[in-house]
This record gives sequence, structure tokens and C-alpha cells, in this order.
Amino acid sequence: MMQLSLPFWEIILRAVIVYFFLFLALRLTGKRQIGESSPFDFVLLLIIADGVQNSMSGGDESLPGGLITALTLFTMDHLVGIIGFKFKRVGTLLEGRPEVLIYKGQLNEDLVRRERLTRHEIEAAMRQEGCTTYEEVELAVLENNGSITIKKKEKK
Repeated sequence: MMQLSLPFWEIILRAVIVYFFLFLALRLTGKRQIGESSPFDFVLLLIIADGVQNSMSGGDESLPGGLITALTLFTMDHLVGIIGFKFKRVGTLLEGRPEVLIYKGQLNEDLVRRERLTRHEIEAAMRQEGCTTYEEVELAVLENNGSITIKKKEKK
């Protein structure tokens, strides 16, 4: 229970490698996957977590091994946050940036394809703001977290 079966540095190294791999994989899946998760996405994340657990600990099921892994992951998350804050370009690379989805009623089809958004997702966000057509939208922004912010056109 208290005896490590691997050197502590190997557990740390494994956790760092898995952290960066998962961060990159989740980042490449698109913005909507982060903020607008479906039940399938949630199940996928649970399965991934279970699947990579052994690769981080190397089969070490000791209490210290689990604590070292958890501490390493919290530290990595904290360091990535600090680096993203201090270096804006790196922060943009890590977190992405908001992108214009609809401008003056015109849908950005390239962005829709690239982020694999469905019309249903876009139109649901529009309905939440009381818009029924694209022409009613002054500006819609796909945020870093996957949510869609809508600004309705002013009525004259």
C-alpha cells in the first residue's frame, strides 16, 4: 500500500506525457467538444480516463503512486495556466480564441465545417436569444469554451 513499484520520477514523467497527449487530443477535437459536451462525449472522457490510468502509474497501485500522479496532473494544469497567462501567444495556442460565426446575418461556413458544428447547435443558440433566422443576428461568436454568444440586430 505504501511501497512504490516504480521510481517516483517515472510516475511523474508518465503523467506529464499523458497530460500533454490528452490536452493535444482534446484541443484538436474542436471547441464545441469542450464546452458543449453530449452524453457520448462524457462517456468518452470517462473511458479515456480509465484507459490512460495505468499508463500514468505504470501499474503502481500504491497510495504514494496515486498521490504522485494526482499532484503531477494538478501541477501540470497550474503550470499550463501560468504559461498561457504570461505568454499571450502560447495562451492563444493552448486555449484558442473566439471566432466570428455569424456577422450581419452571414454564416461563416468555413468555421462551421472546421469546428464540426451542426445547424441545430447554431440555431439552438440563436433561439435562446430570440432569433429565428440568421438575418436577425448582428454577431455570433464561437467562444473558446465552445459556447456561442449571440448579439441580436437592433430594430430600427
